[in-house]
Amino acid sequence: MSSHADVNVVWAGTSPTSGRFLLAEIKSTAAELFDRFGELRSRGEGYLEVRMPDRDFPLLTVGFRGEHAVIHLADAPESMSLLEGDNSVPIDEPVEVPVMGDSVEFTGRFVSSVDHACRILQEFVRTSE
Repeated sequence: MSSHADVNVVWAGTSPTSGRFLLAEIKSTAAELFDRFGELRSRGEGYLEVRMPDRDFPLLTVGFRGEHAVIHLADAPESMSLLEGDNSVPIDEPVEVPVMGDSVEFTGRFVSSVDHACRILQEFVRTSE
């Protein structure tokens, strides 16, 4: 993840100490974002919203619990999409992950592994797409 060290991002996420979603955005290097991702993963769950510093959209969100993650992409104020899952969970199996401060259920159709979600997040930071 050191290849992202120079990239700046703006993000908000779950506090690793309280487990609560903090609305305050943080501007940091991508390396610091991925450090937080790792802290939350060690904790077993978390939620992050990430964008580039020079614009509000696109905005990528990742909520995960255990080894299951769900990714949303907002490309405009009224446009939010769920990314298709990676077939790591049967299509009709329910999975709950944190979204902001709530636990939300999704079907396996939209569930990915946390490793896959991390790769998507890395690609988003690298390309902002």
